[in-house]
Amino acid sequence: MLDGFETLQVARGGVTLNVRRGGRGEPLLLLHGHPQSHAMWHRVAPRLAQRFELVLMDLRGYGDSGRPAAGTDSAAYAKREMAFDALEVMRQLGHARFQVLAHDRGARVAHRLALDHADSVERLMLLDIAPTLAMYRHTGEAFARAYWHWFFLIQPPPLPEALIASDPVRYVRSVMGARHAGLAAFAPQALAEYERCAAIAGTPEAICADYRAGAGIDLAHDQQDLQAGRLLAQPLHVLWGEHGAVGRCFDVPALWRPYATQFTGRSLPCGHYIAEEAPALLLDEILTFFRSKP
Repeated sequence: MLDGFETLQVARGGVTLNVRRGGRGEPLLLLHGHPQSHAMWHRVAPRLAQRFELVLMDLRGYGDSGRPAAGTDSAAYAKREMAFDALEVMRQLGHARFQVLAHDRGARVAHRLALDHADSVERLMLLDIAPTLAMYRHTGEAFARAYWHWFFLIQPPPLPEALIASDPVRYVRSVMGARHAGLAAFAPQALAEYERCAAIAGTPEAICADYRAGAGIDLAHDQQDLQAGRLLAQPLHVLWGEHGAVGRCFDVPALWRPYATQFTGRSLPCGHYIAEEAPALLLDEILTFFRSKP
């Protein structure tokens, strides 16, 4: 699906991270969401590779990256830890400073990356999320019904893991197919890739650890930042689907402004999976927002 992109393996702290690299220009890191992999960028990456050096990374626990044990409080999947993965990947590829485009869970990693390593992240575009702490604080019935997996995955082990492991393909199709555009939004090759990776041993445990960290240690880190007055210093551009649960259930700009010094954003006429539902519109936003060489 990404012909011409190099495949790399980058090791950090005993975790092997799967990376694809291609293109020339300013370095741009792309981080995917749940329950996907770097393959979610396949409709925009070829065009972007004409203007950027793209680095597409599978988050730990997803795709073909490693699935370490969760540890106490699922600390191995804290967004702070996952942000270190991204930073190490970019450093090993020779990029001390770079721009970031990220979706869903990857966008939460990118948020933490930009806060903790402000000197490394130049510009930040996040797709279809609001800040984690703000979303939990403003959760209502409509959001809880739409994002049921947020509350299912954080239940104590081993029940969520066992239910996912009983049929990983059904889990992927249930989560992704229930959104605005249904499964028709996904290229068959891409959907097959998400299903393949979901069936890799250790994936249910990793997914649950990611969400348990999001409802625990990550919230503690976010609260500490707010109390200390730490805001995103980079230009932040947020896009959300007008038909997605985030756009329907939250005032996205109002939730982001207290977290950033420079915020812009708007909705797009699509659902949650912007890169696959509205790739042409996303490309326009990317090429306008990010700095690139002609």
